[in-house]
Amino acid sequence: MTARFGEAEFQLVLLRRMADFQPGLVEQARQRLGFSATEMRQVNADWQRFVRSRTALRGVARYRAVLGAAADVREQRVGDLACRLHRWALPLWPGLLFEAVEGTEGAVWQEWLVREPGTRPPEVPQSGVLTPWRYVVGDLPLLFPSVRHLPEDAPHRWVSRYSLADPAVRGGDPGEEVRSYRARFVYGLVQEVEPVAGAVS
Repeated sequence: MTARFGEAEFQLVLLRRMADFQPGLVEQARQRLGFSATEMRQVNADWQRFVRSRTALRGVARYRAVLGAAADVREQRVGDLACRLHRWALPLWPGLLFEAVEGTEGAVWQEWLVREPGTRPPEVPQSGVLTPWRYVVGDLPLLFPSVRHLPEDAPHRWVSRYSLADPAVRGGDPGEEVRSYRARFVYGLVQEVEPVAGAVS
């Protein structure tokens, strides 16, 4: 299976889960990759059979088989736990990298898109609503003083809440109005943002 499954097909797999939120962006990306809608469905069916097979590659070896050697590999500690970050560049999302976080005994703890090291996210629009596909989960602590990550509601999905002062009354006034938002991510990439009531606690 991996002999005919490469970088382009892997991007289709990521796109399939994003289609629930951003069908228009997914459609444009699929056309850029040169696949029909039927081919995209077939690629995803092939991938599901591959990962569910008893003989399928596990852990980071699965990604290495379809994406080649990682462009960047580095060690990292999270509290008392050590992990290894494997990262690949994907053409659909310049400036971002697909990251597989490898933990103990080769298990993959997380797989998502992250920003390239040494780069910063775009400025936040005045509305406070993050533009789809321009931000990743890791951007939020850099952009907002108040962020709370919520439990995932499905595989490869992430939900976060953040707050910021209303630009109409911004200026350090302790009584300034605060607006809060809920951001939904798929594979770490923001898909949609909606206003919510109450500041992040």
